[in-house]
Amino acid sequence: MRSEERQLNLFGTSVNWSWPNLFKEREAPGMQLYDRSLLFAVLSLICFGFVMVMSASMPEAQSLTGNPFHFVIRHSAYLVGCIVIAAVVLRIEMCRWQQFSPLLLLIVGIMLVAVLLVGTSVNGATRWLSVGPIRIQVAELAKFAFTIYMAGYLVRRHQEIRENAKGFYKPIAVFAVYAFLILMQPDLGTVVVLFVGTVGLLFLAGARLLDFFALILTGVMAFVALVLLEPYRMRRVTSFMDPWQDPFGSGYQLTQSLMAYGRGDWFGQGLGNSIQKLEYLPEAHTDFIFAVVGEELGFIGIIVVLSVLLFVALRAIKLGNLCIEIDKPFEGYLAYAIGIWFCFQTVVNVGASIGMLPTKGLTLPFISYGGSSLWVMTAAAMILIRIDHERRLSSIQAVQGKKS
Repeated sequence: MRSEERQLNLFGTSVNWSWPNLFKEREAPGMQLYDRSLLFAVLSLICFGFVMVMSASMPEAQSLTGNPFHFVIRHSAYLVGCIVIAAVVLRIEMCRWQQFSPLLLLIVGIMLVAVLLVGTSVNGATRWLSVGPIRIQVAELAKFAFTIYMAGYLVRRHQEIRENAKGFYKPIAVFAVYAFLILMQPDLGTVVVLFVGTVGLLFLAGARLLDFFALILTGVMAFVALVLLEPYRMRRVTSFMDPWQDPFGSGYQLTQSLMAYGRGDWFGQGLGNSIQKLEYLPEAHTDFIFAVVGEELGFIGIIVVLSVLLFVALRAIKLGNLCIEIDKPFEGYLAYAIGIWFCFQTVVNVGASIGMLPTKGLTLPFISYGGSSLWVMTAAAMILIRIDHERRLSSIQAVQGKKS
């Protein structure tokens, strides 16, 4: 191998992966072999999430376990898992993800069935598989596996999707199976995320508008039916429309969240000075952590956090465009899907905490407490870094090939 080719190998030929090595200048002068701004944005969100989980979780941890650092210690362990996951995912070539996407989909599908049979229940929902001391929320893995499967399917059946309904509805059938298994847990929020990602990818792949709008109409009707058939979902919808009608009952969580935002004003009460996290606001360190961000850091803090999340999502969409332009469709569709996923989940989480959308139990990407969500989001972000690395590598090699 020539010396200039060795310079193009970002990850090395042996397991020698560390943050200093990752930031080290190893490429040719003036060239970057991965998107450092994207990597820095993701790392910033993860670090910020750790600080906010520490701030928001201490009162509840003290009340539940007598140890104010209970959730902080667990979150630290999750961060160690993130490092391991990043090290592994960054070394996997994208062609491997495409090759094994159906197998990954099948494995996660079996895990979804296992959840219904031997899963662990928390607050009336059976969503977790326990493997020793580790609890895995399989619905988070389902987002990851289905996203990769859809990207692979669009590459294999691209022409069929554009020309007839059969190619369009095949992935919908797979989605329906996943949706049924996830709704049995129950977890409507994850199903909505999967549906939006599926619709977005089919639209970007050039599906016929008739099929596209028929799918959207069917999805909206199904969502309305699922809400009407379950009393607790109906209560969530009615409470979000007017939480002050029952501020100590169905509207309690939202009213407490709105109070947190109101106390935050422009610049917040200061890090650690939230009142609502003192067991007034339920799920302050998980689903409603953004309300604590608003209370402690104010409107300015909210804008900064949302700007970084938007940057990550838009970077993923832009990466998808660049990959499509150089004939890397799998990488392009996968980047699109991850961008849509991050963006929509952020919108739902923030929208629920400010009263614009019903509560769906979705985490805020990279920030909310929860190992499964954090690990899966980290894996997805590292896939973006890997996609960008391979894109830049192929471009550089193409230039060098022309010169030689």
